[in-house]
Amino acid sequence: MSYARVLCVGLVGVTGHLVEVEVDLAAGLPGVVISGLPDTTLHEARDRVRAAVVNSGQRWPNRRITLNLLPATLPKVGSAFDLAIAVALLGGSGELPLLPLDGVAVLGELGLDGTVRPVRGVLPMVAAAAKAGIQRVIVPAGNTAEAAVVPGLLVRGVDTLHRLVAFVRDGTPLIEPPADTPPPPTPGPDLAEVAGQGLGRRALEVAAAGGHHLALIGPPGAGKTMLAERLPSILPELDDQAALEVTALHSIAGLLPPGGRLIRRPPFQAPHHTATVPSIVGGGSGLARPGAISLAHRGVLLMDEAPEFSKAALEALRQPLEHGRVLLTRSRGSAEYPARAQLVLAANPCPCANPAGDDRCECPPLTRRRYLGRLSGPLLDRIDLQVRLAPMRAAELMETGSQESSAVVARRVAAARAAAAARWAPLGRRLNAEIPGPDLRRMPWRLPGRVTVELRSRLDSGSLSARGFDRVIRLAWTIADLDGRARPDAEDVGEAITLRTGEGT
Repeated sequence: MSYARVLCVGLVGVTGHLVEVEVDLAAGLPGVVISGLPDTTLHEARDRVRAAVVNSGQRWPNRRITLNLLPATLPKVGSAFDLAIAVALLGGSGELPLLPLDGVAVLGELGLDGTVRPVRGVLPMVAAAAKAGIQRVIVPAGNTAEAAVVPGLLVRGVDTLHRLVAFVRDGTPLIEPPADTPPPPTPGPDLAEVAGQGLGRRALEVAAAGGHHLALIGPPGAGKTMLAERLPSILPELDDQAALEVTALHSIAGLLPPGGRLIRRPPFQAPHHTATVPSIVGGGSGLARPGAISLAHRGVLLMDEAPEFSKAALEALRQPLEHGRVLLTRSRGSAEYPARAQLVLAANPCPCANPAGDDRCECPPLTRRRYLGRLSGPLLDRIDLQVRLAPMRAAELMETGSQESSAVVARRVAAARAAAAARWAPLGRRLNAEIPGPDLRRMPWRLPGRVTVELRSRLDSGSLSARGFDRVIRLAWTIADLDGRARPDAEDVGEAITLRTGEGT
């Protein structure tokens, strides 16, 4: 037999596609040709696979070898095809009977000594295989726990090419996934550790309950970073669908925690202010990889010292904040990643950043305007809550044991989210921040004129944009949910305007 076929899975962005690895051995000058839009890593697979096959005690076919990866129009990236290529070669040369691998997806990178090494992105690959009707997969031993997360699949692992050859020839058992024993939860930052800042705590709770973006502006030591770091602690755990999305993104980036379990806690990303645009929204050679905003999907992206970020990095966030996804187009193709993260901007009010606040600021008015002007109007227009924090006072700092813990606040947030999810279920939405403006302005959700008098006045005067109008309405619904009311009233709208504009804070 000079032809063989083995199934594998390729990734384009976060989407997996079933790939058929075809091998044809023909008479002629010995060599290996790979077709099907392979990247550089795949071109180098010919040398890795040859060394692995020989060092595993198998015979390398001294013939003209043609490898084709179907569909040929789909870009193939990474080293996960190594194991499938090696098995297909041995099957095409008559060394292996491939019947035991019929309908089985094979994934893995080969070392020169024949070891099978873990690869990135196994979770979305295996999920794509299951969606395509595959019921059995063979993955590297280090990825078995991750692959076993996908229900309805028989997952087995291999640590060497020799083990897989023995399985195909003699039925030698493969490695089973380890038992799923969740580690004990590790304590994280708690809101009880934040002294004072009642307004900041209220803004954080509203942001968590409605999924709103948040900007915290204040002098050093006011608690901006402490508050932002504790936002994940009051967010609900991820449901199954969200956990699969988040875990898949971290798997692609190679950041999955040991054990390969589903990520249940909302992720938290805090890039340094020197971060580049590709590191924020995604990039890299070949097909782009997810950036910080995608790794914070269903969680929190903190931009601490926000005015110090480059203008390009900040402006690149505008489209993902609006649409909840990032579409990265490169010469080799396009990759789309989900990016529905809560953005938190933390900033000092001026370059001198006097701890005493505005009263002792040494910066000229023009310098202050230029500093915060680095946060453009279109970007800030997408930030629902814009809160100015006051300097910390001694009495607040010395208070101990009087602040609510994250667990207490999280219960109120969960109740508010449950109320919002029940209300917006007919629209297929769950969070107030996700509701389109037109839906908020039509019956039965349209608020009566007596409730929105001030809001409409600000829109007519130009002090509030149409986007800002809708965001204030969303905030008002969240405030009402937190306070246990079925609909927002004028006071809720007034508080929402205050949290949106920062006036009176």
